[in-house]
Amino acid sequence: MHSHTAPADEQAAKATTPAPTWDPQQYLRHADHRARPFLDLLARIAALPTEPGRPARIADLGCGPGNVTTLIADRWPDARITGFDLSPEMLQRATEEYAGPTPGGGSLDFAHADLGAWVPEETYDLIVSNAALQWVPGHPGSFAAWINGLRPGGTFAFQIPGNFTAPSHALLHALCDTPRWRSRLAGLGARYIHILEPAEYMDRFTGLGCAVDVWETTYYQLLTGPDPVLDWVKGTALRPVLTALGDDRVAVEAFLAEYRDLLRGAYPAGPHGTVFPFRRIFAIARKEK
Repeated sequence: MHSHTAPADEQAAKATTPAPTWDPQQYLRHADHRARPFLDLLARIAALPTEPGRPARIADLGCGPGNVTTLIADRWPDARITGFDLSPEMLQRATEEYAGPTPGGGSLDFAHADLGAWVPEETYDLIVSNAALQWVPGHPGSFAAWINGLRPGGTFAFQIPGNFTAPSHALLHALCDTPRWRSRLAGLGARYIHILEPAEYMDRFTGLGCAVDVWETTYYQLLTGPDPVLDWVKGTALRPVLTALGDDRVAVEAFLAEYRDLLRGAYPAGPHGTVFPFRRIFAIARKEK
């Protein structure tokens, strides 16, 4: 299932639909759960190749609304950190909330970038990405350029969802491909087949001469409130669908009602909330000195 090119229906859908419009407020409704894997990733990153008087230079690929970019500043207080993102909505939120000097003497700024084409224009000590590369078909093809943009001893690290065969995504794919929705949404629920398995990421980075640490974790998240899994995916996986349906409120409500009922069956509410298992893949590649 892990091919490097999208199937024809997915390619057709991409050709006719705009990049998804992001809603920072919706995304941040589950900020604690979304931030935890990034904290786990940061905890495994070894010392960066900094020197006295030269603070770390760090790039955050797919920074979103900037809330997790601040976690980088917590770990490396004097670092100069730039968050890159494609979404104007996310960048506006990040800039308004977080841009400027950091308490430890470093700085945070944010810049527009398409990660599918981004190449480092300067040398970094750390390039890191939190739950963004699943939106970048062919992202493994950029690894060589990103590693090349690191200082000797520098690190490239990322975590991405690995749950694209889970009911939340399988049901979305199936619903988009039903006769009622196929003409408008075909392929939009199946955008993630370019995600590699952990061993494949390990092979890529080893082949680039890096010291590699790769693992996976399934988080059992207890979500509360009405239809919490639907609320979760409204901030991520549903963005392409909602963007494609646009201002057609009747269609949006009809689609959400169908999807909600499917999710209720797959993730039944229990007495204390709804359990939402979420597999994530982690990789850390350290460039040899």
